[in-house]
Amino acid sequence: MKGVGLALVAALAALPAAPQQLAKHPRELRFDERQFTPPKAADFQHKLANGAVAFLVEDHEFPLVNVEVIIRTGGYLEPPEKAGLAGLTGSQIRSGGTRNKPPEVFDEEAAFLAASLGSGIDDFNGSANLNCLAKDIDACLALFAEMLREPGFAEQRLRLAKSQILQSLEQRNDRTADIEQREFARLMRGDKHFTVVPTTKATLESITRDDMAAFHKRYYYPANFVFAVSGDFKTKEMLGKLEQAFGNWPSPRIAVPPVPKPQHTPKPGVYAVNKAGVNQGRVRMGHMGVTEANPDHLGLAVMNGILGGDAFTSRITNRVRSDEGLAYSAGSSFPAGVYYESVFVAGFQSKSETVAQAIEIVREEIGRMKTAPVKAEELNTAKAKAIESLPLRFATAGQKASLFANDYYTRRPADYWQKYTERIRTLTPESIQQLAAKYLHPDRLVVLVVGDVDGILKGHPDRPQHSLAKIAGEAGITRIPLPDPLTMVYPAE
Repeated sequence: MKGVGLALVAALAALPAAPQQLAKHPRELRFDERQFTPPKAADFQHKLANGAVAFLVEDHEFPLVNVEVIIRTGGYLEPPEKAGLAGLTGSQIRSGGTRNKPPEVFDEEAAFLAASLGSGIDDFNGSANLNCLAKDIDACLALFAEMLREPGFAEQRLRLAKSQILQSLEQRNDRTADIEQREFARLMRGDKHFTVVPTTKATLESITRDDMAAFHKRYYYPANFVFAVSGDFKTKEMLGKLEQAFGNWPSPRIAVPPVPKPQHTPKPGVYAVNKAGVNQGRVRMGHMGVTEANPDHLGLAVMNGILGGDAFTSRITNRVRSDEGLAYSAGSSFPAGVYYESVFVAGFQSKSETVAQAIEIVREEIGRMKTAPVKAEELNTAKAKAIESLPLRFATAGQKASLFANDYYTRRPADYWQKYTERIRTLTPESIQQLAAKYLHPDRLVVLVVGDVDGILKGHPDRPQHSLAKIAGEAGITRIPLPDPLTMVYPAE
């Protein structure tokens, strides 16, 4: 019995100490600050003989390999009269088969290998991806390289893709969210910038297989590739496999033109698009922002977390949603542009009769951010979110490789993530308020309202003090008519 007693005492001694008293409210929870040192991209970077750059991150937990490629191209390189060419080319690199394999044969080979392959082109870059079993990586890389190097652009797949795109063009004016996004972009960027030049029925029909082949030939070669490879492999062996799959592909090394900046200056005011038959209005308001080259951009991200970026804790969310119950979701964003200035945006969706009141509240909070002192609790919450979320960017091998590749592609400074936490920690309530005073401009806001304009103008019968007309002032409300969805020609009001 004595031995049992001693064993029991030892067991009890080994138990963890009693937990501290539970917090009465989640706001009272306190945690030790997480210590995290971001990995350095240079430790994973390699260069292939043909000029391609590759970031390889091993992960032996599952017998899988994931290969992503960023291609230095983009929609900004297509001529306006061929709007839609880049996106169509990107999709058909995967869907249209290869020079030696019709689409059906290519699809069958991919299915036999249980490999997932994809391709696309957006405004600023092209992309391609491969996911497969590690044991089949040689065969899958060969198929992947063939897809990228020798796309077939099969006519039947091209006709099908055009038909599907045409159907989507016909529905352009159906959803208020799509209208809001399109018209706000036009207000901020003008009509000429590549990001707002629309694909029309005419430009779509003008795109030929030869156009796509020429676009592909101009930009798709290894010196324009950045690989992000993660999964179950040995780095040295994978480098050899990449050389084998892509090594005999010559690179002309032709300079790719830079991304053009918008030449448009937004005109502050209230703009409205009428969409009859909806009982809620969508509102988006904003003004010009900053680029990542601006040393204040991280501070602005934290400032925006306090203003409207952090769900359920930000000032805009608390007032519009929690206090007044005017919208389910309301907030703001202040991203940093990579190639040119971003746009600071605040927005929400509210019932037609309360749209004006919600606009006033959001504008008040933007103005108050410039004048009302930042509370220590507000700042600590926003800083904690920014710092504590950093490890999530590097949580998996795939995320690491992808982040390294994207940073290289956009030419982000090599020590960006190593300096990130300290740059956040040094922010004070005073510095946040200085940033708000410098970069927030309530007097320059472009306010776009999409919905039943007549209902929105009537406002709430019990709250006549809130009025869209009053918000617009002497300048009045500028009406934006809906364009023809296929030609994108706007009728004169």
